Amino acid sequence: MIRRGSVQRIPGESDSGPQRALITASFVSRVGNGLFNTAAVLYFTFVVHLPATQVGVGLTIAGLSGLAAGIPAGNLADRYGPRAVWLTALALQAVTMAAFVCIDSWLAFTLVATLDRLAATSGGAAGGALVARVGGERPAAFRARLRTLNNLGVVVGTLGAAVAIQIDTRAAYTALILANAASFALAGLIAFMGVPNYRPLPRPEEHRQWSVLADRPYVSFVALYSAMGLQYQTVSLLLPIWLAAHTDAPRWTVAAVYAINSGVCVLLQSRLGSKVETPRQGGRAFRLAGLLFLLSCPLMALTADVPAWVALALAVLAVCIHSVGEVWESSAGFALGFGLAPDHAQGQYQGLFGIGFNAGQALAPVVLTGAVLALGHTGWLLLGVFFAVLGATGPAVAAWAERTRSTEPSAEAPRATSAR
Repeated sequence: MIRRGSVQRIPGESDSGPQRALITASFVSRVGNGLFNTAAVLYFTFVVHLPATQVGVGLTIAGLSGLAAGIPAGNLADRYGPRAVWLTALALQAVTMAAFVCIDSWLAFTLVATLDRLAATSGGAAGGALVARVGGERPAAFRARLRTLNNLGVVVGTLGAAVAIQIDTRAAYTALILANAASFALAGLIAFMGVPNYRPLPRPEEHRQWSVLADRPYVSFVALYSAMGLQYQTVSLLLPIWLAAHTDAPRWTVAAVYAINSGVCVLLQSRLGSKVETPRQGGRAFRLAGLLFLLSCPLMALTADVPAWVALALAVLAVCIHSVGEVWESSAGFALGFGLAPDHAQGQYQGLFGIGFNAGQALAPVVLTGAVLALGHTGWLLLGVFFAVLGATGPAVAAWAERTRSTEPSAEAPRATSAR
């Protein structure tokens, strides 16, 4: 049986000051991500003059290599404290991002991108553990606010990137990259000043560095959530291609649905996500998300069979439904991803969670364009059914996981301490 470090919320970690600091730091780094991610491919192909195929291969190598850092970095966060590891990862990302302005070959690009992904994966594991420690008495509400501001940060960054893309000069793209590097440094400074240096929690004797891999319910949930993660690129990748190639909808519909998706998530994440506190509620939210995706996917397919303005209306309706599903799905991920992890091993568990999700995102383009798009309407329907089946397993996996964990608070639950 896998015991949680403490079933109760860890005392002394509900101060809103650290929460505000962590949210602000995350927002700043996400603004930088929005600046860079929007224009990265254009910079590497049109400024550095790397062939698009080489950029794709380099990013794939970097992404797969980066997965290796998840659990080791999580173990370091559990052993030495999450803030120190997160700040180190942010510093490394600031350096690797700035190094992109100096690359002039595919080998240099791949090396820097790989180091960047290793740092990002490490930061994800340690950052997840830090979120668990800062969560306070209402962790679901805090995580919902955090994701809301993160989404808003990406939107703000994307708007800024649009200006640089319109200018379309090397100096403009360089400014975006350096701004992203600065965002990591600034985020680290904010966290250093405002987030306590939480000490590691005592670990039971049976704890091992790879204990998470023996936690079959958690591994099963990570696999389910990673597969459900195809839904993110359904809106950002599959639907834009479908609208442009198979419908009569105006071309600006592609930008409109992306903006609507971001807007719905920003508006509803706190309102809905704060209601998903426990793993059991997370399982139900996961099921609801699958049903909403089952409804949205066929609507997206139908945009190819109607006149232009009807296609636009259908696309907007489908994305609204899909976006509500995304809010429930992400809320389920928070409730189960954090709620099933032992307090003393949050870093290790968040490391595996990040590995699974990132692996799913790496495979998503192949699955969505190679299978779903190739099958047309049938592919869309099968995709919706796939999401619904995944979602239907959520309550069962949540119940299974809860049965393997102790439900009584430990009489000697450790009190957390922190040092600035």
